Amino acid sequence: MNLHVVALFKLNENYLMDAVELFQTLVRETRKEEGCLQYDLVEDKDTKGTFLMVELWESEEHLNRHNGQDHLLDFRKDISKMLESSTQVYRGRKIL
Repeated sequence: MNLHVVALFKLNENYLMDAVELFQTLVRETRKEEGCLQYDLVEDKDTKGTFLMVELWESEEHLNRHNGQDHLLDFRKDISKMLESSTQVYRGRKIL
């Protein structure tokens, strides 16, 4: 059963250009992973520095493999100094 994930990032505005570069690499590499059906970065149109990563995975196992990938681990390390607050992650299954 597919797994939906939405991650909410609130970034310090001083780092937006650097953060977008990190996101670009993450998205490009993640889309190559087996089981990744969707991996899109969305910027909030009203709140500068607020981004959503919208993900769709074939299964929980695919997401678990993703969580151990070097490109994700590097991203987490590099983005941490740019965040205004902790990243919020929501996971769920489509019901309708």
